[in-house]
Amino acid sequence: MNSHEIDYEIFGEEMQYVELELDPQEAAIAEAGNFMMMDNGIKMDTIFGDGSKQNEGFLGKVLGAGKRLLTGESLFMTIFSNIGQGKKKISFASPYPGKIIPVDLTQFGGKFICQKDAFLCAAKGVSIGIEFSRKLGRGFFGGEGFIMQSLEGDGMAFVHAGGTMAKKELAVGEVLKVDTGCIIGFTQTVNYDIEFIGGIRNTFFGGEGLFFATLTGPGVVYVQSLPFSRLANRVLQAAPQAGGKDKGEGSILGGLGDILGGDNRF
Repeated sequence: MNSHEIDYEIFGEEMQYVELELDPQEAAIAEAGNFMMMDNGIKMDTIFGDGSKQNEGFLGKVLGAGKRLLTGESLFMTIFSNIGQGKKKISFASPYPGKIIPVDLTQFGGKFICQKDAFLCAAKGVSIGIEFSRKLGRGFFGGEGFIMQSLEGDGMAFVHAGGTMAKKELAVGEVLKVDTGCIIGFTQTVNYDIEFIGGIRNTFFGGEGLFFATLTGPGVVYVQSLPFSRLANRVLQAAPQAGGKDKGEGSILGGLGDILGGDNRF
């Protein structure tokens, strides 16, 4: 086994965190900003890329890390190593309300494809790379562009879903149509394409976008109920506008209505 074999436990309901248990000399990798807490005896280092290929030379590491820029991520990742005696624990937290999904890559043929901001943490040895779309339609209209993230190896990885997570196991030829932003990830055996919704009324008045993602089995698909982009848009729409009123502010009681309604800003 090339990846470190780690134990884990997930805590919480809506704002979850995952606790990893590291044996001596074991390590985990994570994106910057996901760390929550750790036991004394764990050492933190910043490295190029994901540290999965230690013998490829400096240029190879730079090129590998540079690919991460295409997914909007940093050149660097953080590695947490147990340099003490006995087992040590480290925790990583969800960035927003949702669920943490454990992905055992050995059960998925050594590869899992996910949206570019879904990765949370993984055992050292798991490679975090990029997955290029082979189809122009998927690239332009797929919501994630031409590039998604690929997690490869034989260890545990953890991805995050917004809202509630749904797991769908597709049979051969079975098709699932999903909003493009609601995809968390899928196994490498699933065929991913884009389908035009069609219809003038659907196009102009449907409010659901112009395209579906069509996922064709066999394989496993993970879907999220609340993509972060959708959450962010709702927050922006509800936020007070500069020089204007709050969205939905239309009470004939004016400021008194706001106070009675629970808005106690002065």
